[in-house]
Order: sequence, then structure tokens, then C-alpha cells
Amino acid sequence: MKNNRICVPWLLLGLFILMASCKPTVEVDVLITGGMVFDGNDAPAKRMEVGITDDKISYVGTPGEHSISSQQTIDIAGLYLAPGFIDPHTHVERELSDPEQKANLRYLRQGVTTVFAGNDGSSPMPIKRKLDEWERNGIGTNAALLVGHGSVRRVVMGMEAKEANPNELTEMEEVVNKSMEEGAFGISTGLFYSPGSFANMSEVIALSKVVAKHNGIYDTHMRDEGSYNIGLMNAVRETINIGKKSGVAVHISHIKCLGTDVWDKSPEVIELIEKAREQGVHVTANQYPYLASRTSLKAALVPRWAEDGGYEKMIKRFDDPGLRDTLIAGITKNLRKRGGPESLIFSDAVEKNMNGKSLGEMAKELGMSLPQATMEILRNDGGIKVISFNMKESDLERFMQQPWVMTGSDGGAGHPRQFGTFPRKVHKYVQEEAVIDLAFMVHSSSGLTAATFGVKGRGFVEEGYFADLIVFDPEKVKDMATFEAPYEEAEGIDYVWVNGELVIEKGKYTGKLAGKALRK
Repeated sequence: MKNNRICVPWLLLGLFILMASCKPTVEVDVLITGGMVFDGNDAPAKRMEVGITDDKISYVGTPGEHSISSQQTIDIAGLYLAPGFIDPHTHVERELSDPEQKANLRYLRQGVTTVFAGNDGSSPMPIKRKLDEWERNGIGTNAALLVGHGSVRRVVMGMEAKEANPNELTEMEEVVNKSMEEGAFGISTGLFYSPGSFANMSEVIALSKVVAKHNGIYDTHMRDEGSYNIGLMNAVRETINIGKKSGVAVHISHIKCLGTDVWDKSPEVIELIEKAREQGVHVTANQYPYLASRTSLKAALVPRWAEDGGYEKMIKRFDDPGLRDTLIAGITKNLRKRGGPESLIFSDAVEKNMNGKSLGEMAKELGMSLPQATMEILRNDGGIKVISFNMKESDLERFMQQPWVMTGSDGGAGHPRQFGTFPRKVHKYVQEEAVIDLAFMVHSSSGLTAATFGVKGRGFVEEGYFADLIVFDPEKVKDMATFEAPYEEAEGIDYVWVNGELVIEKGKYTGKLAGKALRK
């Protein structure tokens, strides 16, 4: 009996050791270990191990939970792992189709693994052709498209400032439906720009109903972000009404209070959106963390009626003595709303010596009044852009803190936001000023965007999801692009995986084009 009593504890210990040694083994291609993990929800980082097999996340667990067999182990001690960021608003169609730029390094170095294009009402047409091209030629990030309302209208109606008749509306509905079938994630509008500005709300609602049938999203550069036509608050109301009457989820791009007339209106905008959300309208927004916007000189200053029929007809109106005083008055009024001539800095000009100069400086060089200089510059360069310093920090921060606002760069040539949006949010608004915390920043740049736009299998660190992952030290992440030097790549993103392929390793590009053309 004595011997039996002695043997029981040893038997239990042996059984425990046997059970421990029989801990199930998980096999992965790559094991990422030693770091803290944000899963894409608005939750604090946890110490986790993440495994990748082929193009998917095949394992997520706490250290020691399983025995892991891997072909490669990467130790990220002291660093953070997160889902790759998703940018819902870019203008990189040209870059992704350019053999020299299709790696999309300007976004990979920000930690962005998926970009949306076709914004502000302007998209490639047809959608399928562009997606097929990217798939065939290879791209560095994943890329998705929205179908542009302005592009659809231009195909069907040209640039005329008129209401669509029933036949034209039916044709536009057919084009939108086909675009959704070809893989568009939704429709974008640029109701501030021509020809989108010529459309009434009923036209937009009709097209949005088509999108709603495909569970797509309505993304809008609203009709007004300041006080240029219907006003900021009425533009928000129009967006909400489009959602109510069409049943589509609505998304306000680059939400802002643009110009001195609407500074500090952000609490009113937020209250209006919150009430709509409480009533069941799905309203969200994106935002870039800069106080300057970028648009065309034409869109910034020329009254929209002058664009009826397109660029050539606009130039003819410039030369019409009977319209000159009205044009000058309209340009002068818009210039005041933009903050004056020194707040408009030229960008992406055909005449390179103009870049970096203000409208005021150019008017002096030309020896003309500000409205005359505006018309003369547009006569010689119809596509010239301006950086417009016309926002307020308090509005920017209020919008940034909302749980329905995500990060979006609106990235295009000549503005640092294309190279620095996501790192700037980490560096300035998380690390330096603590406007938001890091978990919130990651969520508003990954999981929130994926859920809002219906990007399946991305945006979260979960088993079975695509392995779009980034690793970084938040204290070293920094935007390097400035308004003076807007093409500097960001720093501090150590590792980036796109669809399981390691494309940034220890800060260096591996040369792989691992992105996919995403279809809804």
C-alpha cells in the first residue's frame, strides 16, 4: 500500500509531461513572433504569434499556446504588428498603370496594402478593362475601383449643364449596373466638380439605388465643403438624404470645413451625422491629416456655370465682353472664400517655374489683377492644380476623433498626403499630440475601412484572412514629405506583407509585385 501511495504522484507527473509533449503542432510557412499585435479592432495590442501559409494568415495565438513548425521565423521583439492599412480614397490610377511606378512604393512605405481609386466622380471606364490590366501587368498593392458618376455622365451626356432626361438616366443606370457587375465596390461622386455638379439629387439617388442592389457604397466629394454653392451643412444633408432615399451606405470623402466661412462648424456637422446614424442611415467619412487641400485652379475659383460644355467653351466665355464682369465677380468671391491669393500655391504646373508660387505672386509677375491672372493662367494650362491652405486644426482634430471617420489620403501628385498621410497620423496625432491613441489609429486605417467598403478577408489579423500585414515601431514612423518637397517616401515601416509575400523587409523593397486587383 505504501509503495502505491508513493507511485500515484509520479504517475500524475508523468501523465502531465506526456500531455505537454503531445501539444498539437501547427505548421506554417512563416512565423512572426516576439511582438505586440493590433488585430484591426479598436482594442489594445496583445502579445501574439502570427503564422502565414501561402497568401493567408493561418495561425494567431498566444506564445506557447501551440508548438509551431515554420520554414521561416521572424522575431519582431519591440515592434508592433497590424493589419495592412486600407486607403479608401486615392488617385493612383495612372501610377498603377505606369511600369516605373506600379509597385506603389509611396503607399507601401506608409504601411498601406490596399488602395481604392476612381474617386471624386472620376474613374477609368470600363471598370473591367482597368482591373484586368492591373491583374495582367502586376501591381505592388491591392487595388479596388469605384465607378465615377462624372465619368458615367460624361460618357452618356458629355459636359452639358442640364438635367438628364429619362432615356439618359436609364442609360446611366445601365452603365453603373454593368460597372458593379464588373467588380466596382460602389459609386463615387464629385458633385463640386463638373459634370457631376450639373446633376440634381434625384439623378444621384436613382444611380445609388442601382449600387444599393449590389450592396455597394456611395462615396462622395460633396457638392459643397464650404460656402461655394449650397453650403457645407446643406451638402451634408443632401448626402444623408441620398442614403435615406436610395438605401445605400453613404461615405463622405475628405470630410472638412473648407474656408473661413465654415471654420468651427465641425460640431454641427458631427451632430447632423450622428442623428442620421441613430435613425438608421449608414453614414461614414474619411479624412487626411493636413490643413491644406489640393484641387484644380478651375474648380477652386471659376464659377461652375462657366464650365458648361467643357474647357473650350469656358475659354470662349473668358473672351466674351458681356460675361467678363460676371466672371470677375465670381472669381473674386471664390478667392475670398479660399483665403486670398497667398493661400493658393501652384502645383503640377506645365510651366515648372510656377510650382510653389502663389496666385498673388503670379498676378504680380503677369502685371494683371487676380481674376485676370486666373483666366490667363487657365488659358495656358487648363489642368493646373493649387494647394489651398484653408482649414483649421480644431475641426481636423474633432473629425479625426469620431468612431466613423477613417484615414484616407486623397493622394495625388504635388501634395505630401500621397506620401505621408498614414505615418503623419501616427507621428503627429498619436505620438506627439495624443489626439487619438494607436489602437484607434490602426482600427480607423484598417478594420473600419474594410468593414465599411466590404473588403472581404482583409483589414483584420484573423485566421483565414489574407496576409496583408505590417510591422513597425511607432516611435520611428514618420512622414518625410512636405509641401516644399511632396515626393519624399515615409520612414519607419519595417516589414510589409501583401497576400503573404514579403514586399518590405527591414525597410527595403524586395522587388515583388504581390498586389491583386480586387473585385466586389
